[in-house]
Amino acid sequence: MKRRQFITLLGGAAAAWPLAAHVAERRIGVLMPTAADDPAGQSRLTAFLQALAQLGWTEGGNARIDIRWSAGDPDRIRRYAAELVALAPDVVLAPTSSTVAAVQQATGTLPIVFVQVADPVGAGFVAGLARPGGNATGFTVYEYTIAPKWLELLKQIAPRVTRVGLLRDASNVAEMALFGAVRSAAPAMGMDSSPLTVRDAGEIERDVTAFAREPNGGLIVLGGAAAAVHRDQIITLAARYRLPAVYPDHIFVTTGGLISYGPDRLDQYRRAASYVDRILKGEKPADLPVQAPTKYELAINLKTAKNLGLDMPTPVLARADEVIE
Repeated sequence: MKRRQFITLLGGAAAAWPLAAHVAERRIGVLMPTAADDPAGQSRLTAFLQALAQLGWTEGGNARIDIRWSAGDPDRIRRYAAELVALAPDVVLAPTSSTVAAVQQATGTLPIVFVQVADPVGAGFVAGLARPGGNATGFTVYEYTIAPKWLELLKQIAPRVTRVGLLRDASNVAEMALFGAVRSAAPAMGMDSSPLTVRDAGEIERDVTAFAREPNGGLIVLGGAAAAVHRDQIITLAARYRLPAVYPDHIFVTTGGLISYGPDRLDQYRRAASYVDRILKGEKPADLPVQAPTKYELAINLKTAKNLGLDMPTPVLARADEVIE
């Protein structure tokens, strides 16, 4: 090959390198429901990114990952959803119902993979579990059959409880359906139930304080981004008023909550990476079935139990996946 031809060929190849790299890079949007400094949010994001890397997708390599932290604020959720959609990612990870709703409001076409969603059909995110049919699919956080299990757990650890306060976000459609399931099961357990607001700090303080004025009370926290964001306040109020409380996630127990029962959230984020991978390789959310949790975990904080004057039953301790001394 002549020198001039070689230089021309080399120059053309060099010009094509940035283009090739650009074509190979895929863009992933992530709208986290917590604040950036939230340890639980960081651990879940890390689980997702590590699983992605194991599947061959790495930031700075063949993927660009745009992350937004909403801190559970509805205005931020809507704003960041619009920002991510404007970046035209190949797929968006949307944990919790509030982020999925915001992203779907911003786009009806970009693929969405969700986690930690209670009722994607009832919320209108998908047409059906087996065939989602739209631009979203993912992993449900639990089924409504978990409702009586929370009540049974509360009764086992605190038999005196006859009143249960249900902390829920009334603006969350899926969470309200779960609230209805728990409330329907309460009479059979010999409990009266009361709705308590978990939307912001002021309402949490007011509602829990008012509920605690009557004796024999306990709490069940129904989950959702708002509860996770305000978990320190909820745990503090439960301790102040000596209210036995059941939580949906072990992150409450590691920061002082009494007991939790719910799906392994880290596992959901790892599994979400597999769906992101499949979508990046050409599959459509409409054809990927929504999946239920495969791992549940029971966590107990014995120090909190002692402070509340509770003796944890042996059968409950035997079932625990994590016991904090």
